[in-house]
Amino acid sequence: MISHLETPIPIHAQPVLCETELVAVLVSISNNTPHILTLDQGSAFPSGPLMVEHRSLQKGMRNWVEQQTGLKLGHTEQLYTFADPLHGRGHQMVRISYMAFIRQNSEHTLAERSIYDYFPWEDRRDRASDPLLHIIAERLRHWADNNSNRWQRCATVFGLDNHAWNDELSLQRYELLWEAGLVPESTWQNAPVLPGLSMHRDYRRILATALSRMRAKIRYTPAVFDLLPRQFTLLQLQQAMEALAGRAMHKQNFRRLVQQQKLVSRTAEYDSPTQGRPAQLYQFAPETAEHCYLAGAKLPLPAIS
Repeated sequence: MISHLETPIPIHAQPVLCETELVAVLVSISNNTPHILTLDQGSAFPSGPLMVEHRSLQKGMRNWVEQQTGLKLGHTEQLYTFADPLHGRGHQMVRISYMAFIRQNSEHTLAERSIYDYFPWEDRRDRASDPLLHIIAERLRHWADNNSNRWQRCATVFGLDNHAWNDELSLQRYELLWEAGLVPESTWQNAPVLPGLSMHRDYRRILATALSRMRAKIRYTPAVFDLLPRQFTLLQLQQAMEALAGRAMHKQNFRRLVQQQKLVSRTAEYDSPTQGRPAQLYQFAPETAEHCYLAGAKLPLPAIS
């Protein structure tokens, strides 16, 4: 006799065939904007089958990417593992996603696609995104339809009703828009979809995951220095932080915070700008940067009413 806690196994159950691939979100900064390497006209990421040549998945992914692209990876970490069915029942694709930073230099152009091409509401360095955020707020109110719990989620995630905007919630914002049917990847549409490039399969969700992760990493680790040249100005460092966070920062407060925490050291070199005075060049100081807390460098943003 089968108890209510047991599930009978069909005698002729078909085995599930799984394919596993590695997906790489490669991030670089150019023109003060975070860019990613994409394929298929911006709709997919570089990916390849999982190989058993290395005992470490991360090392295997690094070697595979560097061999395929010729790019040297900096900070690298695993994001999440995603699974979706392929070709109907009994066939599943498992995607192990990674994020890696590539140092800014003049020898390569990583890609023409900005992260904000996919999530235009996430770039809040100026007021250009305000009209879109107002449209999002209106459509979310319509979707919530007087459901207080649903609206509370919307307000918290999008900084509405006097809630603070948390830039690290980019994944939650995308998933909420997907649930509301406001992005092309949704299985149904509640209204005309919002601006922003779409991607195949789970790739846009993987990108939103990477954006959330990198915004946390740059505040509590020195990962941002893997995106900068070996020598950089303090303005370049601030602009890199702003580009990833999608938020403007106070210049004097930022510089004070960086120098107080001994994250950088002066070099004897200066940059050669086409206009203005030369600026001192700095370099990352790993021997003194025991902690990296740049969370206090941002200015608060007003909530969207």
